[in-house]
Amino acid sequence: MTTGTNVKISRIAIISGGTSGEREISISSARGMHEALVASGKYQDVAVFDVGHNIVSLIQDLVNFKPDVILNALHGVGGEDGVIQGVLETLGIPYTHSGVTASAIAMDKVYSRIIFSHAKIPVPTWGVYPSEQLSQLTNMPFVMKPRCEGSSLGISIIKSNEDLIQALAAWKYGEFALVEEYIPGKEVQTAVFDGVALGTIEIRPHREFFDYRAKYTVGETDHIMPADIPDDVYAHVQELAERAYHAIGCRGMTRLDFMLKYENGTWTPYLLELNTQPGMTPCSLVPDIAKHLGWSYLEVIERMLISAVNYWNSN
Repeated sequence: MTTGTNVKISRIAIISGGTSGEREISISSARGMHEALVASGKYQDVAVFDVGHNIVSLIQDLVNFKPDVILNALHGVGGEDGVIQGVLETLGIPYTHSGVTASAIAMDKVYSRIIFSHAKIPVPTWGVYPSEQLSQLTNMPFVMKPRCEGSSLGISIIKSNEDLIQALAAWKYGEFALVEEYIPGKEVQTAVFDGVALGTIEIRPHREFFDYRAKYTVGETDHIMPADIPDDVYAHVQELAERAYHAIGCRGMTRLDFMLKYENGTWTPYLLELNTQPGMTPCSLVPDIAKHLGWSYLEVIERMLISAVNYWNSN
């Protein structure tokens, strides 16, 4: 495949797996993308590399393979928090999605929310608490979540003391927890690619909220594309998503999660988080949003690859 800069993409390395709690989701994303690229018949070689604890081995494998571009299918800690991005920078090979700084900031819900607030993007009221203080919280309902995890890992909606006791018993995400106000309403997610919002999808989970099971189990969540919200609200959410994308300094494909609260005849969007490496599984939202634009699953992948190569060649 030849890109807009007349650079031929022939050899593609997909890095996936990793050691985070999102390992299986990463493998699923990589599997789907590998199958689509190979089936297209456009590429000389597409190889998948499972990222483990031995980064030296990964570096050697990538150096030996000599890819034209690296398709980063990692999710979670170590994969989308700037760590692997730093490794890829040293290799001097184009790679998809955001760079070191944007990845690190977006993964940290505290730092990213500070930046979102500075950019006048509404976020839920929030605070960070040591785990030993969580049992003392009484202002229910609230949401408790890890500071640096994805795929809804570790998230609990606390509506009673029993909920809190159960959440604390299952907590395994470090010394501190992010606590935010519980916002009832519609949950919508916006894809932003190269700075431009592609569309906003509404999710209606069959469970209490859009947790890990609801995200990755076929039939557990209804996807409404485009989101069933007024046109002016739809446009406002997309504008906020683009503003957040630029505030963090992202590149390539991202997905931003919002809650919409309806009060006194007005919908108010609250940005929950920005995902710099959204999933590409059969249940993922970015492919659904892109499909509404007429993009195939393969075209989404190819556009991400082209974006990565063009960015690398222009810097």
